[in-house]
Amino acid sequence: MGVRLVVVDDHRLLAEALASALKLRGHRVLAAAAPVAGAAELVVSRAPEVCLLGTAEPAAPGVFDPVVRIKRERPQVAVVVLGPVPSPRGIAAAFAAGASGYVRHDERIEGVERALMKARAGESAVAPQLLRSAFAELLHPSVQPDDEGQRLLRLLTRREVEVLVRVAEGEDTRVIAAGMGIAPSTARTHVQRVLMKLGVGSRLEAAALAARTGLLDRALPGPRGRT
Repeated sequence: MGVRLVVVDDHRLLAEALASALKLRGHRVLAAAAPVAGAAELVVSRAPEVCLLGTAEPAAPGVFDPVVRIKRERPQVAVVVLGPVPSPRGIAAAFAAGASGYVRHDERIEGVERALMKARAGESAVAPQLLRSAFAELLHPSVQPDDEGQRLLRLLTRREVEVLVRVAEGEDTRVIAAGMGIAPSTARTHVQRVLMKLGVGSRLEAAALAARTGLLDRALPGPRGRT
C-alpha cells in the first residue's frame, strides 16, 4: 500500500521531481512545495502519513523548526529528512527535532521509498553506513567540508557539463543537438552518460541534483569539466 505524503524542499524542482517519481511508484503525494519554511502549515492542513523534507543546510540554525511544530501539532506524522552527507550535526539536529529518518540527497528513489515505508511503520529510517559516516566525521573532522558539487563536476567532461546545463534549462534532445552543433543521436548519448554518471534515472532528477549540490552554480560561468 502506497504512502500518503507531502514533499517539501527549498528547491521546487527537486520537490516536484521526487513527487513525480514517488507517484509513479504508487504513492499518494498530497502536495509538493517549497520552501521548507512552509512545511509545518502544509502538513498540519493536509495531515499526511509522512512528510519528506529536503534541505541543503541541515546544520543551519532553525532549519528543523517546522519539524518541531509538525510533531507538536500532528504527532502521528512521520518526518523523513533528505539532506547532504556527511553532516553529523545535521543528522543529530533532525532527530532531536523529532524526525523519524534521514536519507542522503543522492540516494536512489528506492532508498527514499524504503525510508518512507519504515517511517510510516514507526521505525527509525536511517542507514547504518550513514550513522557510521556521521560518527566518523564527529571523531575525525575533515579539514575541509566535502564538496559534493565539485565531486560530481569532476565526473563529467566539458561537453557533458554543457549538456547538463542545457538539460537543466529545459532543452530537449533536438534543441541540445542544434545548440551544440551535433547530431540528435550524439546528444542523446551525452544525456544518457550524464544520467549514468550522476546516478539518476531522469533528466528532471539530474537537473534537481545539480541544483541541490551547487553543480550548476559552478558550471554556468563556464564549463570546467574534463575534456
